[in-house]
Amino acid sequence: MNANRQLLAGLALARGDIDRAAEHRDDIQWLSDSWAHADTRVLELINGTVELGQSASSAIAWLSPTDVTQADWTDLFFLGKVDAVAHFAVASPLEAPDAEALLARSGLREIGSTLSDAEAGLLTTAVALANWHATHRRCPRCGTPTESISAGWARRCPADESLHFPRTDPAVIALVVDADDRALLGRQVAWPEHFFSTLAGFVEAGESAEAAVRREVFEESGVEVDDVTYLGSQPWPFPASLMLGYHARAVPGSEIRVDGTEIAEAYWYSREELVTACKSGEVRLPSSVSIARRLIERWFGSELPGEWSRP
Repeated sequence: MNANRQLLAGLALARGDIDRAAEHRDDIQWLSDSWAHADTRVLELINGTVELGQSASSAIAWLSPTDVTQADWTDLFFLGKVDAVAHFAVASPLEAPDAEALLARSGLREIGSTLSDAEAGLLTTAVALANWHATHRRCPRCGTPTESISAGWARRCPADESLHFPRTDPAVIALVVDADDRALLGRQVAWPEHFFSTLAGFVEAGESAEAAVRREVFEESGVEVDDVTYLGSQPWPFPASLMLGYHARAVPGSEIRVDGTEIAEAYWYSREELVTACKSGEVRLPSSVSIARRLIERWFGSELPGEWSRP
């Protein structure tokens, strides 16, 4: 197989080795029995962060249902089963908690790549659900406050009985190379200096993912691309994206002309130039939890040092 068409594997947040057990989401008796079971595990989210575990077998501090009181949370989700054990999450409001309370906690961006397959899937799912519930409290049809149902997997409007489900926004992200096999990296206007990544953007209504790659790259950098090849995807619940990763080739003669609105600067980098820029601190790369990092490393041919990541 052509190296440029080899799919990405082992993406940090796409390793969700869990049984979602969707058939139990509306089974009140099963959910009640599971909540009362001594083996059941509960994940507590505060502002999308979790307390770190102290055991060698778990990076997350899991609670038992008896450790959780209703006053501590506003949302309850059934995440699924791992080795027949039910796993739930409780989430607090998104208002900022006491800063000291967050010192022993970490977010998915920080620890996602260090989690086991099961914990990566559980925490990614919990964060995605918490973000959706926090921003979809009212019915989009009539504005009435909605209620959580199906163990956190839907909301219902009591006024018009409409049902609303967690949304996921497809977004494309592409590593573009030119005829000399140099990689195109850019810095968004809102990012700190020296932080560069691959180009990305949301799929628009009525648009294919491949068309979105061509449009976004051209809009942001002025570079035309063809030979757009899908490589893999992973959820990115910040707040609700599914990142679709691509490799693309620049049309010969395309010149970089950044839009200045989303992208402040963009350059072509050979492998040697990227190493030099990273060693000098001129360039900082995305973290290992992101699909952008994996796209860059796939092109580079090996993993890159962690100290080259954005702080």
